[in-house]
Amino acid sequence: MDPQSPESKGKVLVVDDQRNMRATTAMLLRAEGYQVEEAAGGEEALTMLAARPVDLLLTDLKMEPIDGLTLLKRALEVVPHAQVIVMTAYGSIESAVEAMRRGAYDYITKPFKEGELVHRVQKALERAYLLSQVDLFAGEFNQRHGLSSLVGRSQPMRELISRLSRVAPSDATVLITGESGTGKELVARAVHTLSRRKANPFVPVNCAAITESLLESELFGHARGAFTGAVKARRGLFEEAHGGTLFIDEVTETAMSFQSKLLRVLQEGEVRRVGESSSIKVDVRTVAATNRDIEREVAEKRFRQDLFYRLNVVSLTVPPLRDRLDDVPVLAEHFLMRANERNVRKHRLSQNAVEHLMKHDFPGNVRELENLVEQAAALSETEELTPIDFPLRTRAARHDGAGLLAGRSTPTAELPLASGTLADAVNDAERRAISAALEKSPDDLAHVAEQLGISATTLWRKMKRLELKTTIPEPP
Repeated sequence: MDPQSPESKGKVLVVDDQRNMRATTAMLLRAEGYQVEEAAGGEEALTMLAARPVDLLLTDLKMEPIDGLTLLKRALEVVPHAQVIVMTAYGSIESAVEAMRRGAYDYITKPFKEGELVHRVQKALERAYLLSQVDLFAGEFNQRHGLSSLVGRSQPMRELISRLSRVAPSDATVLITGESGTGKELVARAVHTLSRRKANPFVPVNCAAITESLLESELFGHARGAFTGAVKARRGLFEEAHGGTLFIDEVTETAMSFQSKLLRVLQEGEVRRVGESSSIKVDVRTVAATNRDIEREVAEKRFRQDLFYRLNVVSLTVPPLRDRLDDVPVLAEHFLMRANERNVRKHRLSQNAVEHLMKHDFPGNVRELENLVEQAAALSETEELTPIDFPLRTRAARHDGAGLLAGRSTPTAELPLASGTLADAVNDAERRAISAALEKSPDDLAHVAEQLGISATTLWRKMKRLELKTTIPEPP
């Protein structure tokens, strides 16, 4: 299902034991271009789902002998990624909330307006499409290459994966460049996994995390008594990676004296432990990475030119997230699915939250997005994550009037955090966002909730928790 395709807007199954209601609802959705089928009860619906899975199940709650909650549970077992909207009478809101706890995407109260139904169906189908893309791109890559770590559907990611897939089977040395947080180690692991060395070790080392005095010993090993504390001989990481791949991260953080020794190992294919006079042959593929402009480092005499050429046999550049914002929805869902596996409370992303995230520059790249999603999943008190759960400033809000420098991103100007715990900071951000919205519509709670991308009930609960005063009555 492609939401952009007019001929296939999504498959919907309408389930209601009231014939007129069912037929009217189905007719309305067909007029909007959806493929709609009808079922007069839960048993008929389950039979149809087993034969023809759908993207959205729109079901009444009060039915016999199989009620809506039972149908919800059994339907999700048959079609796990189908979205479910339950229809309920005004007095059965508690049952609808219980349905959402059990996995329903949304509920709508009868009688409903046509526009409201179409809007909710559209949002549910957008989520169904997004989840299908997470599975498609992870599954597609996993099927081809045995990997699920590289998630993305944007053109820059497709080009990276294509180039990676071509170079990986060879033994060529690879240099990976890209900003911090873009996933350079994941790319290095992908190179290893697609190579003939995949059954042998993948050994990573971060040069920035090891002092200069220890780095040589760490990579090359040392003899017993080579220095104070060397009570026994130790193999280095080159030997540990024999037959496999050594990933040297942040290679530009090394001293020139070390670079000359690394160059010798790459040229000769042998290492000499610190304190020994003989060399040891090693069969290692080297993959290096840096977040610096390595050619500039060479030009300014901070990195050896001969080592650069030795490492840069094939280069892979990992694009920053701001250059592949099409991947933000897929990545956000991917990280939320992982967070849901660890957390007791299960969350889902609202469309407003996805749109909110796509307006961010992400100077911290994929790592920043992952942290934002994990923070929201850990702190949110509601099942649905909305823009309030992601306190950040958009590009427009950060714009200082001078414009963006060509080729450079504007440094992040996040919202100032409150002092204290992370929860205090989130509460402060929520309080300011709600207060700003209330100033624009002080007498219309529903409009404020709509602007913030949450329900009026959720907004009222947040206002009560944050001790925000208002003359607006509590929603029914």
